[in-house]
Amino acid sequence: MLFQRRDKPGWLETIRVWMWPRRTWARSYSYFTKRILRLTGSPHTIAAGVAAGVAASCTPFVGFHFIVSFIFAFFVGGNMLAAALGTSFGNPLSFPFIWATTWKIGNFILGGVPSDGGSGAPATLSFDMIWNSFESAIPVLKPMLVGSIPFGFSMGLVVYIIVRFAAQAYQRARSEKLRIRRKVLQDQETEQP
Repeated sequence: MLFQRRDKPGWLETIRVWMWPRRTWARSYSYFTKRILRLTGSPHTIAAGVAAGVAASCTPFVGFHFIVSFIFAFFVGGNMLAAALGTSFGNPLSFPFIWATTWKIGNFILGGVPSDGGSGAPATLSFDMIWNSFESAIPVLKPMLVGSIPFGFSMGLVVYIIVRFAAQAYQRARSEKLRIRRKVLQDQETEQP
């Protein structure tokens, strides 16, 4: 293959790169923003797609964020690839903050901490939930799901505004650059005998 590494990374290196970038965070962020801004489509479709991905990653449906983001993007008229890129908002570094925020918002909306199974003890996020049945997860998932609606909507709205203005500025600058390049080429062609 043309652009493959000579020495294949092991599974530990692959996981490390997935969690921590090979170069710097600034370089990864720059690549990611350029990847989004270079998508084809109107600024609205790009921004709506990214906002749909961000809103989807605020839901507690880990593993289904791509599917949820595609559904959201379909309803808001967003770019599907932008929606997939927007789901990177939810990552191992941001999930604890997202889950804690949706948990608190959901409990506030539902009117307090729900009890688990009527015993009166408050439901808590614990490692034991993995071994318990699905019914023990409902008291935790319900407030997270309810809290993810306003939180995801507000985060999606903020991201939509930022990405829309950034996409408009990028596309305007790019079209101006291409216009100048065409004009220079036309001038060069008229000067040749």
